[in-house]
Amino acid sequence: MSLKQGPCQLCARESALTFHHLIPRKLHRRNRFAKHYSREQLNEGVMLCRRCHRGIHKLYSEMELGSRLNTLEALCQDPAVARHVAWVARQKS
Repeated sequence: MSLKQGPCQLCARESALTFHHLIPRKLHRRNRFAKHYSREQLNEGVMLCRRCHRGIHKLYSEMELGSRLNTLEALCQDPAVARHVAWVARQKS
């Protein structure tokens, strides 16, 4: 996993970024996801700072992320994610 510098797509802090699959890779082979999403859709993701990325995975299971929070818009609108992102935005780099 190569890190690149830039603004996090959730908290907008400038930092090292990691790639977050909007549909977790562990779910890609499950029939429910393989039948309803193209390979391109399964590999879509966003660039997040480590704190936001870790926080999302602590808040929700992979199934919840893949089923309900599989777009950047859905992540931004989720109240628990929004609280976490607000906390991250106040932290020093």
